[in-house]
Amino acid sequence: MVIPLHDANPTRRRAAVTLAIIALNVLVFLAEPVRSSAVAGDAGRAACTTEAFLDRWAAVPAELTTNRAADRVFLGPVEAGCLAGPPNYVKQPILSVLTAMFLHGGWLHLAGNMLFLWIFGNNVEDRFGRRRFLLFYVFCGFVSTYGYSFTFPLSHTPLVGASGAIAGVLGAYLVLYPHARVTTLVTIIPVRMPAWVVLGFWFVLQWVYSLGPVAGSGGVAYLAHVYGFLAGLVIAAMVRSRTRSPA
Repeated sequence: MVIPLHDANPTRRRAAVTLAIIALNVLVFLAEPVRSSAVAGDAGRAACTTEAFLDRWAAVPAELTTNRAADRVFLGPVEAGCLAGPPNYVKQPILSVLTAMFLHGGWLHLAGNMLFLWIFGNNVEDRFGRRRFLLFYVFCGFVSTYGYSFTFPLSHTPLVGASGAIAGVLGAYLVLYPHARVTTLVTIIPVRMPAWVVLGFWFVLQWVYSLGPVAGSGGVAYLAHVYGFLAGLVIAAMVRSRTRSPA
């Protein structure tokens, strides 16, 4: 297990956009329907509520590749079970990519993503500038989600999470600050390593996992991370060629 803790890479100004993205992710997570319940008999109702929520707000590859929302979705719990039928709302698949970027499957999913975003996002924002960083973040999220969707165009498994966009941030950091020192928890031992080792190892893991049986299943969408990371690499290489790194 390799978990970055912090980096020795100061910024020139407060990372306002990064902080705002983190805050929005946390607020959205707190507003999401409860996925489980300690009250006996409520688990099925909570699961149905979650399915209905994801059908409406998550990104679904089969919808993105056809640009057509599903004609039958979960609508919510009823006494007899979980109601399904034609949607009683209008869903724009392309906009679902944006909403899905702020949804998470649990506290660990959220905490892991926000940790990576906080450690690496502030420096990338500092280098890009606030407006360009926001556009870059959203762009990487779209590339990762659509890249995964066109690889698995028939999948109806909802995609949620900021991982693809954050993977783009990691790719950019690798290009812009390859030698920055990152304190990383290796198993249980904190070790200082250059960013190219930490992020290079992270990317290799995502790529290897994307080749496995979970690549297109209901597990982690590792291939989306790969697409996002590569998008970040390309954009950062273009930025680096036009600007000089701050001292």
